[in-house]
Parts: sequence; C-alpha cells; structure tokens
Amino acid sequence: MAQDEFTSIPGQLGPGMGPHFVRRVPDGDTVERDVCGHCGHISYANPKIVVGSVVTHENRILLCRRAIEPRKNYWTLPAGYLEEHESPEQGARREALEEACADISLDLLLAVYSIPRISQVQLMYRARLASPEFAAGPESLEVRLFDWDDIPWTEIAFPSARWALGHYRQSRDQTAFTPFANPPGETGNAR
Repeated sequence: MAQDEFTSIPGQLGPGMGPHFVRRVPDGDTVERDVCGHCGHISYANPKIVVGSVVTHENRILLCRRAIEPRKNYWTLPAGYLEEHESPEQGARREALEEACADISLDLLLAVYSIPRISQVQLMYRARLASPEFAAGPESLEVRLFDWDDIPWTEIAFPSARWALGHYRQSRDQTAFTPFANPPGETGNAR
C-alpha cells in the first residue's frame, strides 16, 4: 500500500504516529478502556476462551503433567487457549494433539466454566481417544491414562480440571445432558 493510501484509511494512524492510548470511557460505553488519542481506536481487553476435554480410553482418563508454568509438574486435562478463526471443537482437538499427541473424537460439551479472576471462559468437552496412541507434547512432561481411583487428586493443577473430572463422572453414562457450570460458590480462586 502506498504511503498516501495508508494515511487516507479512516481509523489508521499517519506516518510516524504511533498509538497513544489514554484510559477513558468511550462515547456510548460504560467501561473505562484504552482509547488512542490520535485516531480514537478503542482497545478492547476481553476474556480469553479456553478449550479442552476430559479424554477417556477403556474407562481410564488421560491426564498431562505440565511442563510449563503455571503449575508446572501438576496434572491437568489437555486444554488451552482457543486460536483465532478456530471453532471450539477444533481447538479442543488441537490442544489434545499438542499436549498429548492424541487424536481425539469429541462427544458432547461437558461444561462452561467462568473464572473471572483471570478473565477466562472455559469450554470443556467429553472425548475419547480415536486411537490408543499418545505421548507427551512440548507442554507436557508425561501423559498417562488413569483409573478413577488412581487419579492424583492432590496434584491436579487447576480447580476447573477437578470440576470437569467430577462432571465427567456424573455424566459419563448419559447420552444427553445440559452442560455443567461452576459448582455453586466456586469461582476458581483456590488451587
């Protein structure tokens, strides 16, 4: 794009004019936000969407021991941030592939959790291994299948992973159900 084309685009900055954000309530809004003093662009900071799944194989549950912070060395479900232009289902399958080198088949949406402290909305699915192969991906130290009674409950990384495991247990024999939400009074603040 030619230089003169760049300066003629509404909402774009001219040459040499970097963004200059100020905190204020934009016209027609009710929340203070970062607004560029040059062009009026509003920078919206919105919650992140996390997608993941409770993956099973022969009545055992797949868990990943985290190789990264936060909660390095603790066990969790394969989950992570949804990418742009990706459906939640695609994201859940990608996260299982990245963290556990696992090809999974999704069943149903298990739960929608809200973690306001860290501005997250989490979509968790029920899933099964499409094939029995799995291995630790770059974000996992190890990946294992656990019988319910052998799950290392004191080493589970996040409250929402515990919730999802419990909600899976409640719904495992159901072919249809309303997706679960945070347990009453739970906001994800405790580890």
